[in-house]
Amino acid sequence: MNTSTFHGKRAGGLQIRVPPVESDDSCLSDSEDSDEDNRSTPLSPGDVSGDESSSNESTDNESSSDEDSDSNPDVPASSSANGGRRRPAARRTQQKVVWKTVHQQHSAKDIPIWQAAIPDAEEIRLPIQYFRDFFDADLLDTIAEQSNLYCMQKNPNSALKLDRNELEQFIGTVVYMSVVHLPRSRMYWSSECRVAQVADVISRDRWEQIKKFIHFNDNSNMPANNDGNYDELFKIRPIIDSLLPKFQGLPQGQMLSIDEQMVPFKGRSSLKQYIPKKPYEWGYKIFMLCDTKGLVHSFDIFAGKIDPVPGEPNIGASGNIVLKLAQVICGGLNHLLYFDNWFSSLDLFVALANKGIPALGTVQQSHLQGCNFSVDTDMKKKGRGTFEEKKVVVANVEIRAVKWFDNRGVIFASTFASAQPVSIVERWDRNSKKKVSIECPNIISLYNKFIGGVDALDALIAYYRIHIRSKKYYHRFFFHFVDIVIVNSWLLYQRDCDSLDVPRKKQKDLLAFRTSIAHALCMQGKNISRKKRGWPSSDVERDFEKKKHRGPAKAIPTLEVRSDAVGHWPVVESGRQRCKHPNCKGQTVIKCSKCNVHLCLNKNNNCFREFHE
Repeated sequence: MNTSTFHGKRAGGLQIRVPPVESDDSCLSDSEDSDEDNRSTPLSPGDVSGDESSSNESTDNESSSDEDSDSNPDVPASSSANGGRRRPAARRTQQKVVWKTVHQQHSAKDIPIWQAAIPDAEEIRLPIQYFRDFFDADLLDTIAEQSNLYCMQKNPNSALKLDRNELEQFIGTVVYMSVVHLPRSRMYWSSECRVAQVADVISRDRWEQIKKFIHFNDNSNMPANNDGNYDELFKIRPIIDSLLPKFQGLPQGQMLSIDEQMVPFKGRSSLKQYIPKKPYEWGYKIFMLCDTKGLVHSFDIFAGKIDPVPGEPNIGASGNIVLKLAQVICGGLNHLLYFDNWFSSLDLFVALANKGIPALGTVQQSHLQGCNFSVDTDMKKKGRGTFEEKKVVVANVEIRAVKWFDNRGVIFASTFASAQPVSIVERWDRNSKKKVSIECPNIISLYNKFIGGVDALDALIAYYRIHIRSKKYYHRFFFHFVDIVIVNSWLLYQRDCDSLDVPRKKQKDLLAFRTSIAHALCMQGKNISRKKRGWPSSDVERDFEKKKHRGPAKAIPTLEVRSDAVGHWPVVESGRQRCKHPNCKGQTVIKCSKCNVHLCLNKNNNCFREFHE
């Protein structure tokens, strides 16, 4: 049917009006998927310099191809080669960026020397003391207060009556459950699978009641969805506001990295993200700033939109998050920052260099305006280990880009590193069925060595992750922050041990450190008259260590539990056993109800008192 009969015919064919970029339409300006959030600020003319003898024809072709792809609405957005993440729109500059080839003779750049140092530790503290540096009394009191308030809001006739001591016991049992993992939480109290470290501390019904009503913010103060002050993370905002400054205040090493972390969750939530090729594809996304060992220095939870940092240039969503996390890095001290190609762009490298932060990262070809490397097919003919290097000066910042071909081509860019010096690495060759030696530029070696900070954090958390099922998203975040705090505490403990030259054999591993924290949270009293720091050096501890070398000995509670002066009651048993005080060989029917060890208590010997001093 000829539709012109009804609608008429317009000269020139069908025309479609494209809405302007700076439209006031709310559906364009407020959308989280808008390209405006991901568009970098164009570099001003005169900021870019290079060798004018380089080819400009390829730049023109590349610009025209970008315009063709933008004008065609049927061209799909490019998918990520690193985890399938949705990438921001390709960075563009109004001025042509002209690159020049770097000749490898005398082209090496010196690595910046770190101008700071990590302070030495004064002593080795107990694991629970590291943990309480983050979960301090103020945060625990806030959680207990908000949980009691939430219970009254749900049922005014029932009071939760949760205090700080019981909250610590609840957290301690949760940590125990991450070490002794059972499919269902009720099995820890069942007769078939009873776990004494959990069942003897708190009853099942009380544990489930605390889990049901644990809360972190007052729901009556939560803004409405259509309010301009609406916060997607309102329910966990007090935890974020408490932990983030403590992470940011930790002493930083020279090598830092930024990457994404997934908090596993498959329930219904507007904050849930999907990232393929991640260990956990579904969950909440957190951007992390870590050192090479996984120590967290800053984080930012992705809530749907990344706004520009006040006082910083708007370089797109992926670049803005780097600038936000890099605010805690002191410029001018030569902290080196590493990130992958989801974040990288020329604008980001320039912005970080202006803050005094050298950076290195992988980068996509489309994010290097005007830079043309050889295609993979040509580099493959030259053999594995082939690389090319180019450089450009943008706003007085020199940026080096290196393309290296291994199994495929990969591009790296940096403001402090270059291809030289070249090292030799071994790779497996499928054709010859043996390892071959190929050249590896220095920029690749540095990236592979120092990029894995967030991956190291994920690995440490995955060893003993808290698996408490809940439909509430703030529960999942709370338990994840407990895991992060324990890992951070252990890494700080290791740093202090290395500072004081404590042998590795005498350091607690992550499992022993985690169980020590759980034991102290569950058993240690809160009305302590004195706190003892440093390595345990009491006579009971030293004599018990000597006794263990003579043969098997029953484990005794730690010093902080023995000396807490809470709940240590003598009870009379039906059978006699050897006194567990190291210097006593008598037998007694008296046992400590909390420590679960036999101790003499008569007119001649008072091992009960000496054991608990």
